[in-house]
Amino acid sequence: MQKKENTSHINVDFFEDLTGSISDNAVKGVEAIGERVRRLREEKGLGLNELSNMTGFEVDFLKRIENNEVKPQLGTMMRLSKALDSAFGRLVSGVGNKLYSITRKDEQKIISRSTSKKGQQKAYTYKSLAPEVQGRHMEALIVQLESLQEPEASCHDGEEFIYVLEGTVALRIGEEAFDLEPGDSAYYLSTTPHIIMAKEDSATIIAVLYQE
Repeated sequence: MQKKENTSHINVDFFEDLTGSISDNAVKGVEAIGERVRRLREEKGLGLNELSNMTGFEVDFLKRIENNEVKPQLGTMMRLSKALDSAFGRLVSGVGNKLYSITRKDEQKIISRSTSKKGQQKAYTYKSLAPEVQGRHMEALIVQLESLQEPEASCHDGEEFIYVLEGTVALRIGEEAFDLEPGDSAYYLSTTPHIIMAKEDSATIIAVLYQE
């Protein structure tokens, strides 16, 4: 009997075309995130101390976000959007104005970068896939994860689904740890402390985040 060769059950070439390499030079819209946070906070009539009490984030950390010294991670933005009574997507990629979104692979609109809380370590880079939809509660992203020396656990309202496209993803949910390969996926409640990063070098995933 002829031995069957190991073949991937997904079209790797297709995903390579879809994701490409998300380089720092290509990052767009990063500066706007801090401005969005400040504008929403001021619209609510909140001071930094009040927002700090509502989110548990230190005032200095919030200042650094608003000054674009720190690029907030997605879990941080989900907590901020909850405190500011704003749709999560408004912080991630702005306000949409359509009832639906068709995103071609060469029309992906937003590229952003996130860092550690100290702003000294790049955590991941992501593309928003449906920024045009108005009032959305779900955010679909292509995320390029980095390997982290000092990973920070995230815990916030909402739910998350991830699907691995390339590389190996190290995922910790509570006290359990998993290595996810291309084709593997995970769904978990964001209220459980979790860490997600590339096991080595970098990895690419599709992530869908939901927040009421």
